Amino acid sequence: MKYLDEFRDSTLLKEYLAEIKCTVTRPWSIMEVCGGQTHSLVKHGILRLIPDHINMIHGPGCPVCVTPLHLIDKAVHLALDKNVILCSFGDMLRVPGSEKSLLEAKAEGADIRILYSPLEAVRLAENYPDREIVFFAVGFETTAPANAMSVLQAAKLRLTNFSILTSHVLGSTSHGSRTRRS
Repeated sequence: MKYLDEFRDSTLLKEYLAEIKCTVTRPWSIMEVCGGQTHSLVKHGILRLIPDHINMIHGPGCPVCVTPLHLIDKAVHLALDKNVILCSFGDMLRVPGSEKSLLEAKAEGADIRILYSPLEAVRLAENYPDREIVFFAVGFETTAPANAMSVLQAAKLRLTNFSILTSHVLGSTSHGSRTRRS
């Protein structure tokens, strides 16, 4: 696999660290936005290797990375119910739960639909009145209005088979936590 050997090359790592030390001539604050980035920095000990005058700030994380495990597990549980059509944005399917991902549940026969708008889930509720339609609403606060609109639309249509499982994340950097090295 290309880049795997380069990733593990300690000589190359030392060269990169030396270049970073030469480049950073004053204090820097760098935010990693994605929870996956934060996880990699911690797992591989990179935070301990970077110069002290680089302050890493843990950002809000993308909504996929920061969705609580119990909600992913709940979505998987709902999806495995034969009476449920679980809908979500495609980026949620590969996120692991404590036992399996939505993609694995889909492979086991769960009816999981990738949608581009929560209003598509409302249409599904109209078309499948005998099934419970659950939209797994994950996103920053910018996605909340569309999700709220879907609930209002379902109420307007008097649909009783539409619901959302929601995990909205504030995207403000003021909620990030700073890295402290010991």
